[in-house]
Amino acid sequence: MGGGIAATRAPFHNASSPLLTIEVHDMTDARPPFPPFDEESAWKKVLGAEAAWNSRDPQKVAGAYSIDSEWRNRDVFLKGRAEIEAFLTAKWARELDYALRKDLWAFKGNRIAVRFQYESLDSDGQWWRSYGNENWEFDESGLMRRREASINDVAIDESDKRLFGPRQEGDDSGIPLR
Repeated sequence: MGGGIAATRAPFHNASSPLLTIEVHDMTDARPPFPPFDEESAWKKVLGAEAAWNSRDPQKVAGAYSIDSEWRNRDVFLKGRAEIEAFLTAKWARELDYALRKDLWAFKGNRIAVRFQYESLDSDGQWWRSYGNENWEFDESGLMRRREASINDVAIDESDKRLFGPRQEGDDSGIPLR
């Protein structure tokens, strides 16, 4: 993403104003859209995350999180991009033929809640469908600084698969409960 400067807050004094607050951040890692989210911008975040995760590129996915991002994924707690990238590398080594769909559940301010399903194949040849909910919190540059995910797995037959690769262009279908 392009660089730039975004105003934030730091104390500054000048003669006409006793205490003016200015803050400067490097926006090199900025990931629009930025909070606060409306429905359109929340959907852009959800579909962008879905596309990134379907790439199965740990470095690309980890780049959407703040340097000090905190995660809970099931019973695993992570902090920072390096831990996130290592986690995703191991995840996609285990979860073969991974395909994911996300659905916007709610949004307010700098937070988004999603529900999702993904399917994957394990090394023993068993297909799985994983159902989950995520709560996301973003910083002012659009990077996710917190992710909490609760996930349940159900063994399925290959004939029960319904996710085949990334979402097709123009597909705005939701995901079923089961």
